[in-house]
Amino acid sequence: MDFLIDVSYFVAAALFILGLKRMSSPTTARGGIVWAGVGMLVATVITFATPGMHNYGWMTLAILIGGGLAWYSGKKVAMTDMPQMIAIYNGMGGGAAAAIAAVELMRGTFPSTTFQVLAVIGAMIGSVAFSGSMIAFAKLQGLMKRSLIFPRQQLINLAVFAGMLVMGFLLMGADQPGSFGILVFFALALAFGIMMTLPIGGADMPVVISLYNALTGLAVAFEGFVLGNAAMIIAGTVVGSAGTLLTQLMAKAMNRPISNVLFSGFGSGAEGEAGAGGEQGTMKEIDSTDAAVMMAYADKVIIVPGYGMAVAQAQHKVWELTQLLQERGVTVKFAIHPVAGRMPGHMNVLLAEAGVPYDLIYDLEEINNEFAQADVALVIGANDVVNPAARNNPDSPIYGMPILDADKARNVIVVKRGRGKGFSGIENALFFLDNTRMLYGDGQEVAGKLIAEIKQL
Repeated sequence: MDFLIDVSYFVAAALFILGLKRMSSPTTARGGIVWAGVGMLVATVITFATPGMHNYGWMTLAILIGGGLAWYSGKKVAMTDMPQMIAIYNGMGGGAAAAIAAVELMRGTFPSTTFQVLAVIGAMIGSVAFSGSMIAFAKLQGLMKRSLIFPRQQLINLAVFAGMLVMGFLLMGADQPGSFGILVFFALALAFGIMMTLPIGGADMPVVISLYNALTGLAVAFEGFVLGNAAMIIAGTVVGSAGTLLTQLMAKAMNRPISNVLFSGFGSGAEGEAGAGGEQGTMKEIDSTDAAVMMAYADKVIIVPGYGMAVAQAQHKVWELTQLLQERGVTVKFAIHPVAGRMPGHMNVLLAEAGVPYDLIYDLEEINNEFAQADVALVIGANDVVNPAARNNPDSPIYGMPILDADKARNVIVVKRGRGKGFSGIENALFFLDNTRMLYGDGQEVAGKLIAEIKQL
């Protein structure tokens, strides 16, 4: 039986790694998810055969409830709500790891001090990931309209963090951790996750979600060592390392260190006026008829999607518009910024759902040089990722962040609901340029009007 368990865990680990590898490409991502899912199924089933296992009824009930809720939410949750779904799932993973640690600490029967130390570290990381992810979910869901910033916030956060560390060290060295000490430790860890996430604004949510995903993986890996479960160790390590790498890549895409993302409060709205430069001119409006003519008779159009496209659920209409332009001989490409949307790869997922071929979708490094040759850059729902202030305004909070060079196109059409600032609260200098025209309205409705106008040409 031990041999069968070891082989099963090895197969599960291999499926996890191969599945993650296949997820790195849009063409194989669906298969990668299936592979990883099969690996998780193998690991779950073989766990029932582990010697000393009991409470099969509770385990089965938990799997049925959790699996049922996951299946239902996966079917019902709209693509626009996927970021908050990812956030809450990340949090649940961290919370599960923290719960395992709590049970083991209450038992206090560790083979050695090393296992006790790993249990405390896993509990700390998992609790922070859980409570932080819940705040991220609340912000993305719109339950929290503003980020919370108050005087001496970082000092208070530091005090909570220090208290969490002190209680953690006490639990690491205790022969039999007391229930009161465990309760205080978890309360401080959960509070720190909340306090750390409260000031972080919507502009940084993709990085935050990725970071908490990494923390959840690390917490699971630590608790895997505590339980002696190879599947948890491998799965947690894979998730933790992948999440860490993704977090670093996304922070690099914003040209900001992780510490700046976590502790600067950028995107919270507090700095929306400072460094934004205020109003820089007049926004010039265009109607759908003129916009349609401009694109229909262009040689090259580059479409820049953002979260506004997701909110309007306009991806299908945008693809229909693209097909109409292609029929007229127009070259159309999609430009994707690494942090566009509210989670890593958000725009890629939406466009793939609409049926946009992968060879029309380009990353920032691949497409930026082509904007200067584009007749029209159609920006639909994007804001900070096309803000030229990141290049030429040292006072801007996003100065130095790599952006899509939409402003270098001969003509820029910005589809936007209203004249307000974006989610991060920073004024976009692109909107006031001489070659920019604003096309106001809901993204899906605007795309529908453009389609109707082009069909009449």
